[in-house]
Amino acid sequence: MARKICVLTSAHPPSDVRIFHKECKSIARAGYEVTLIASVEKDGVREGIKLVRLPRWRNRLERFLRCSVAIYKKGRQENADIYHFHDPELIPAALMLRLAGKKVVYDIHEDLPRTISYKPYIPNFLKGSISRAAEFVEDWAGARFSGLVAATPTIGNRFRRVNNSVAIVNNYPRIEEIELPSGAAIEKREAVLLYVGMRITRARGAEEMVRAMGLLPNQLQARLRLVGAWDPAELPQSLSSLPGWTRTEYVGPVDRIGIARELRKASIGLVILHPEPNYVASQPVKLFEYMCAGIPVIVSDFPVCREIVGKARCGFLVNPLDTDEIARAMEYLLTHPEEAEEMGRRGFQAVHENYNWANEEKILLQMYDRLFSLDPAYQGSLADTRCTP
Repeated sequence: MARKICVLTSAHPPSDVRIFHKECKSIARAGYEVTLIASVEKDGVREGIKLVRLPRWRNRLERFLRCSVAIYKKGRQENADIYHFHDPELIPAALMLRLAGKKVVYDIHEDLPRTISYKPYIPNFLKGSISRAAEFVEDWAGARFSGLVAATPTIGNRFRRVNNSVAIVNNYPRIEEIELPSGAAIEKREAVLLYVGMRITRARGAEEMVRAMGLLPNQLQARLRLVGAWDPAELPQSLSSLPGWTRTEYVGPVDRIGIARELRKASIGLVILHPEPNYVASQPVKLFEYMCAGIPVIVSDFPVCREIVGKARCGFLVNPLDTDEIARAMEYLLTHPEEAEEMGRRGFQAVHENYNWANEEKILLQMYDRLFSLDPAYQGSLADTRCTP
């Protein structure tokens, strides 16, 4: 009988790229029986993965207060060998599963304490205290889980202080999902500057991208295409008065096929993140998707991005708050198509050699192999300060 893995998420959509398309599919292909408990429309099976429906919550507060109990009950019904959860708000449910003797893995997508500074629903005077409390709770709980999966080396290094079992599984793209550009050269493609993300926000450079478009010479006939959901919904109203707005096209959220289609249209990929603590140390998945599509990038000049883009020589690093600098990088790439094409080609090569999901999948599966190789009767203790699986 196949070993059973139960994947838990309350805050992410059931089709989340990292959770479903990367991890769940990889685990299922390796021969494990996979169940995903998430906010699906109804129970069922999708691509060999069992789906279990969570209740719909009216708001964030209700989800936070009620979700852990609901997901714990549904999780126990699955009687899995390992529970793999993805959201900090599920830490109470995960600790209850540990108390019940289950192996539990915490998948850490972002450095939570460093995200508090740009949460609009948290009052500014509380952000410092909440950030410190979040770090204490995550560290305390992280020490008690069977294993931790970190989406970046920075996150992994933080949690190695409290747990010996940390696997760094970078959120690199699945190459097979992103079709390669059909055109032979960048100059034959449209003058489209592309932003792809789940959300379009000020902290992710929405205003700077639009302002920079307004600084480009008219003869370039360039367009900015924004893929994702506005956050907040009122943001486009405040951007509509900017000169670059007439060159901006809003696409909205799209599925994975839609993203591949947008990448084929584009000639430049944009990652204009503000210098928020969490962003400075992040590895934006959109950066690797642009590189995988063979287009040059314009990226915030942060240490992690500098290492990736500098090593691959696949684009420009800019001050994300300097619209003049952003516009100059845009204009250079649009007016130097041969150099832009070569940058795109180098980025494409770097993804195929290093920054791809096939490499990360091996690390994830090795962690599962190690957990299953241990004494199955081992339950661990919530009193331990450093937990081995």
